[in-house]
Amino acid sequence: MRVLVAMSGGVDSSVASARLVADGHEVTGATLKLWGGASDTGCCSVADVDDARRVADALGIAHHTFGYAEEFEADVVGPYVAAHATGATPNPCMACNRHIKFGALLERADRLGFDAVATGHHARVAVGPDGVRRVARGADRAKDQSYVLAGLDHDRLGRVLFPVGDLTKDAVRARARDLDLRTATKPDSQDVCFITRAEGRHRFLGDRLALSPGRVVDVDGAEVGAVPAVEAVTVGQRRGLGLQGGTAPRYAVDVDVAAATVTVGAEDALRTDAQAVTGAGVAAGPVDGEVAWQVSAHGAPRPGCLVTAADGEAGEVWWRRPERRVAPGQALVAYEGDQVVAWATAARA
Repeated sequence: MRVLVAMSGGVDSSVASARLVADGHEVTGATLKLWGGASDTGCCSVADVDDARRVADALGIAHHTFGYAEEFEADVVGPYVAAHATGATPNPCMACNRHIKFGALLERADRLGFDAVATGHHARVAVGPDGVRRVARGADRAKDQSYVLAGLDHDRLGRVLFPVGDLTKDAVRARARDLDLRTATKPDSQDVCFITRAEGRHRFLGDRLALSPGRVVDVDGAEVGAVPAVEAVTVGQRRGLGLQGGTAPRYAVDVDVAAATVTVGAEDALRTDAQAVTGAGVAAGPVDGEVAWQVSAHGAPRPGCLVTAADGEAGEVWWRRPERRVAPGQALVAYEGDQVVAWATAARA
């Protein structure tokens, strides 16, 4: 089988490539140049491209660099900035997976005659009793990346391989050491490749938006603090709200960009019986009854039921017990066992 491997320059995609070569596939590596600005890690730096190329050389496979900067700006960075402008907190890694790695790259692989695209994600492709392919958790629960792959459908999953999904991270590094790959001890990359540790989200948004200084009020409307940029505040945030010390912890419970106001309250003010959602989708057929919902990349699942409106996309997830509100723009991903069965995006209440 001809396989195009997305090589980020990290250890996971390095070992994924090596396993495919060992299995006798005709493997070609491809590093995606997505971001032309400053980057700590995330397959966008010169060092990452060089690491990927050297690993490919060591494995005896061809390596190419594909540029998707325009697509990345249009489908990932632009929507990320636009969401923050409304007070939402998006997940750009999910957008990148859907539109770039398993969108543009998969289409290119088809045009070039490859049978499949492979990545180093810690996830698996499972086939349910109904014959439908679903994203499933990787063997290493601590490194599982199925959450950020939610939304990949049956057809796309038929052309996708996750060669390290059945390995723990320790086992991946051990394989890399055995093969003397230069990425064996390389640290994991940060989640958002275009947000650097030095400049941070506030600086990134400030270069692209006219940020709005805002007031912070409590749930009774009394002014208690101030923030330099309402657009950079996330529901559930505790620090950086300009609050005086010596009081009980308070959290952002609402972000109103139009009014340049952040409302704060005790943790109980974050709890809700139901979470409003939009963009709901299912892997195959309706999801009836209670399932386990994950609301962050590595958060503990919450039991709840999805109730959608007539259009099937908007609705609510009703929790078994009151849970902390999910920041608007974040993903909710439902599992039955280890398999992804539904997904949605948190909406403002």
